[in-house]
Amino acid sequence: MKWPDGAICGICFTTALRTRGPCPGCGEVRLLPGRTTDGADNCRDCAGITTTMTCDSCGTETERFRAGHCIRCVLKTDLDQLLHPHSPPDLRLKRLIGVLTEAERPESIYTWMRGAKTKELLEGLGTRTIALNHAAFDTLPSSRSVEYLRELLIHHGMLEDRDRQLAAFERWLVTRILDLEGNPHIQAPIERFARWHHLKRLRATASPEKTLNTAVRSAKQETTESGKFLAWLDTHHELTIAGIKQAHVNEYLAAGPSTRYAIRTFIVWLIKNKEIPRLEIPHRYAATKPLITQHQRLELIRHCIEPNKTPLTFRVAALILLLFGQPVGKIAALKCSDLQPLPDGLHLNLGNTPVLIPAQIAPMFWEHLHHRPNQQTSNRGNQWLFPSTIPGQHIHADTMMSQLRTLGINPSGARNTALRGLVQELPPTLIANALGYSYQVIHKHATDAGTTMASYAGKIPLPTRTPSKPSPPAHE
Repeated sequence: MKWPDGAICGICFTTALRTRGPCPGCGEVRLLPGRTTDGADNCRDCAGITTTMTCDSCGTETERFRAGHCIRCVLKTDLDQLLHPHSPPDLRLKRLIGVLTEAERPESIYTWMRGAKTKELLEGLGTRTIALNHAAFDTLPSSRSVEYLRELLIHHGMLEDRDRQLAAFERWLVTRILDLEGNPHIQAPIERFARWHHLKRLRATASPEKTLNTAVRSAKQETTESGKFLAWLDTHHELTIAGIKQAHVNEYLAAGPSTRYAIRTFIVWLIKNKEIPRLEIPHRYAATKPLITQHQRLELIRHCIEPNKTPLTFRVAALILLLFGQPVGKIAALKCSDLQPLPDGLHLNLGNTPVLIPAQIAPMFWEHLHHRPNQQTSNRGNQWLFPSTIPGQHIHADTMMSQLRTLGINPSGARNTALRGLVQELPPTLIANALGYSYQVIHKHATDAGTTMASYAGKIPLPTRTPSKPSPPAHE
């Protein structure tokens, strides 16, 4: 293929048809596939290009993706054929087509919908064999494709919202109980414990403002480890819960890994429900707290500030960890609204009092806010500061943890060292209020750091201030 300025390859052709702006020749805002003698991009007419660059369907000046039609028109045609939104009429399916065709990067949507599993799901919606409700989706074989489509529908208001972590635990619990079906002496108490203790508690605490990720992990571990304990009791002593004695608990804890201490909640629950006599089961405390040196912490901060190959998203997350000692799960679940511009600078809401982000790094936070990743397909309007690839969700804590480790950061060590450094400079009570920690946790860090104010900081009155009404944070 040749244009007035010479031959052009496929990659350059595609790039040219995705460059848009004011033409230096005619001043109109349009595609700029040509090139002036001084190297500026210009429009098709000014460049003398004769190649057709207009969609036969909608008349938009753009790349002709298939048979003379642009990618958005091709998407609409294909989705209409899959979803049949008019027979019978379904406003939600019409909206789904609109959401997908209006994505900033429609080529990604086209690739996604051509996948075998996704195409099968869309066809199921189109034939109405898959209803647009959670009950129908719950009956489908669990897969990433199913959950991605479910979350897309939730995010854009085509399915009612629900707590994702709570729903995942409910599905996990059904499978876990079925796995124990062969032994009713184990299955029955584990099901009662999981449903009447953990599930009841999770349902009571679920809210849009709170993530249940950590609580669900703990519930799964305690349920699993309690089942293992009852299986051990049956195998080694031919006993059920009715026969549990202090010696059995001591033997079990002494003979295995530290994860066995997760049975403590189950034992306490059995005692509370008068199913076994009172027993003693100790808490397990870590022998030491992981730490890094303050010099290592400062070097990591310097590395995050300096431009490098690590995505800005994870450098910003690392700075929140290194400066403010926040748990990775809490960082992952921060919202855009937690970045708050006030008269004296940009602040971050972590506790009761917004904390000031140092002026030297505030531009990094603004840059990240304005160019958050994973926004170019069906995830626009995401409220999270660190959005996931899954529509409407924030990045998973494990994913963020992995990325922080690639930066050479030990998350636990960095968090403990950051908190230890902070309590050596400020009263622990102020630190607790600003960073969202309990007084007990921060005072323990102060005691470990050997600060003299640790014993009386709780008596220091907190300064009061009424911040000015902030301007709303910028969103894309």
